[in-house]
Amino acid sequence: MFQLKKLPIQTTHVIAPFILLIVAMACFIFNSQISELFIYNRSLVIDHQYWRLLTGHVFHTNYAHLLLNTLAIILLWALHGQFYSTRQYCLLVIFSSIVISIAIFILTPEMTKYVGLSGVLHALFIWGALKDIAHKDKTGYLLLIGAIIKITHEQIYGPSEDITKLIHADVAIDAHLWGAIAGLLFYLLACLFSTIIKKTSQA
Repeated sequence: MFQLKKLPIQTTHVIAPFILLIVAMACFIFNSQISELFIYNRSLVIDHQYWRLLTGHVFHTNYAHLLLNTLAIILLWALHGQFYSTRQYCLLVIFSSIVISIAIFILTPEMTKYVGLSGVLHALFIWGALKDIAHKDKTGYLLLIGAIIKITHEQIYGPSEDITKLIHADVAIDAHLWGAIAGLLFYLLACLFSTIIKKTSQA
């Protein structure tokens, strides 16, 4: 039986996604002043401005783009916030941001500029679904299958034209794919690290 979850309102569950929202909103407010210094720009990454691999994700093209990602952050918190800790959430965001940017740089070189949290949100989604499964919550399987279907559809048929028009930019579907892979990698690495720590403590 599927049951409705209580909203995860403890401080440890809320603070990291709240910080991410504040950072994204601040970057949008001051976009014209700072975006050229921080967005992912392939030519400038080649010129050793490596911080862009991380910072570019918190910028957005317009209000609709920011609103979509804001709603997604809130929805993911409602779904999986019970698994959040400030440390782990921040590590996942940083890890997935860098993995996505490096994958775009190496495997999607035609994407010369990139902004937005959608790739990172796919990482959070996959990680959360896997945490559901690990905690024997059947909704995790449905979420994981849904994500796989969505990403596969995007890779075969391309992005939604409606979303493209709404955000006034091409939807970076490859970032969604790399984000999902980053979420999977982070989950597996966290499990491996946890296993090593347990074995070390028992030795």
